[in-house]
Amino acid sequence: MKNKKPKAEEAQVNPELQGLDIRVNEFGEIISNVSVEKLNDFLDRNVIDRKLEEKVEKEQKEKNSQKSVKKSKKK
Repeated sequence: MKNKKPKAEEAQVNPELQGLDIRVNEFGEIISNVSVEKLNDFLDRNVIDRKLEEKVEKEQKEKNSQKSVKKSKKK
């Protein structure tokens, strides 16, 4: 009985990242054929940073609550 290895399939990627190849070498270093700057630019445009979004929402809530307190003091 022969052991068949599954055929390596390429992952579906955004057309901007077509041909992307990232590997981790034996020392734990990330090796890529695309520059880190290009990857970061792509991620900045296409991925929402949840921590940043939560921080902005929290700041807006604080501002709104401060406005409510100021309005109630004026009355």
